[in-house]
Amino acid sequence: MERLIIEATEDTPSIDFDPGTNNLKISGRSLPEDVTKFYQPVLDWLDELEASSGNDCTLHVGLEYFNTASSKLILDILMKLEDIHMDGNNTIKVIWSHDARDVDMQEAAEEYSELVEVPFEVVAV
Repeated sequence: MERLIIEATEDTPSIDFDPGTNNLKISGRSLPEDVTKFYQPVLDWLDELEASSGNDCTLHVGLEYFNTASSKLILDILMKLEDIHMDGNNTIKVIWSHDARDVDMQEAAEEYSELVEVPFEVVAV
């Protein structure tokens, strides 16, 4: 698997999925014009991860803001990770960090944690 890096813009988050460190990172703001097109490489990369085994990965989420369209794709990513985790070939963990003053982001992370069967930490920073 090759490393997936997508540089952040004003409207899109940075993506850094590194199979060398087993760290998957999404951070910044997510309000791309075409959310499906933006996140498709991420979902494709996760398909490759699902086909492999022995990769214990941690998804680090550090989003400052995401729009409604992004929320669906973020859930798709988390559900794909749940599938990978439930297959038993790879162990997945999610660490969602948010600004301690951002109650909306904390609540969003907590809602996501209740929707997927993956070890999930919500961390105020």
